[in-house]
Amino acid sequence: MILPTKHMPHDKALLTVGSYILRRLDRQKTVSALWEEVLADYKDEKNRNPGISFDWFILTLDLLYAIEAIEIYNGLLRRRASL
Repeated sequence: MILPTKHMPHDKALLTVGSYILRRLDRQKTVSALWEEVLADYKDEKNRNPGISFDWFILTLDLLYAIEAIEIYNGLLRRRASL
């Protein structure tokens, strides 16, 4: 689930989706704005219906928050500053 496996394609693994999310967090964004951008990335790159659901997107945000890669500031998501 977090990493690709025999039954989990690499483009749906949480770390892969997390990389898309971190790439899109060049500035602070709301969850819904970030979702729209990530959804557009998946549609552009795959030329088909989105490969992830909103639930999977939120689960990925949970993982990124748990590993302290992102934080919430004034109701907006942003990359966590390097220590």
